[in-house]
Amino acid sequence: MARFYSDENVPLEVVRVLRSLGHDVLTAIEAGLANRKTQDDEVLRFAMEDKRAVLTLNRLDFHRLHRLTKGAHDGIVTCTRDPDSPALAQRIHQAEKEAEGLGGKLVRVVCGPTGA
Repeated sequence: MARFYSDENVPLEVVRVLRSLGHDVLTAIEAGLANRKTQDDEVLRFAMEDKRAVLTLNRLDFHRLHRLTKGAHDGIVTCTRDPDSPALAQRIHQAEKEAEGLGGKLVRVVCGPTGA
C-alpha cells in the first residue's frame, strides 16, 4: 500500500476510503500545512521529506513539477474532480496497484464516465 500526502484540495471522504483500503494517508490539515497558501513545490518537498507520494487535484502544476524534477520524487498522483468520492478513491487504489510502486512516477487518475 502507498504512503500518500494529500494536499488540501482532496476531499476527506477520498482520504477515509483510501485509509480503509490500507493506505497511509497524511493530510495537509494533519500536517499543519492547510490554509497557508503553501506553494506546490513546497508541497512536493514536504512529501519527499516524509517519503510520501503527493495526492492532488491540482493536475497542471504537479505535471509541470514532475517534468521539472525529472521524476526525482516519491510519486505524484493527480486526479480529476469527481462528486463520487468513494469511486475516486477506488480508482486511485487501483491505479496505485497497477503502477507497482509510485517512486518517480506521475500517475493520472481520471473521473469515471458518470462523474462531472
